Amino acid sequence: MAKQPNDSNVMKPADFKRWRKTLKLSQKEAAEALGLKRRVVQYYEKGERDGEKVQIPKYIRLACSAVASGVADYDGPPRDKDPAAPEPLGEPQSTSD
Repeated sequence: MAKQPNDSNVMKPADFKRWRKTLKLSQKEAAEALGLKRRVVQYYEKGERDGEKVQIPKYIRLACSAVASGVADYDGPPRDKDPAAPEPLGEPQSTSD
């Protein structure tokens, strides 16, 4: 069963801003690193949008962790380690007799 977020493991606006400042990123750079618009970064840092409370979604929290760890992009697990992957099309494999 999935663990439900509670107040102790939800990133707060001050935590988000501290993440950005620790990495010495401008709001624009943080937005680019997370695939967001700069305005959304501002909402997350303020904790509200148009007077409504804004929570930082789990996928953004995970992305912040990845960026802090030096991950700039991710294209999935290594393709050469998947034993269930079909053989690429092309020349048939030769067999030893």
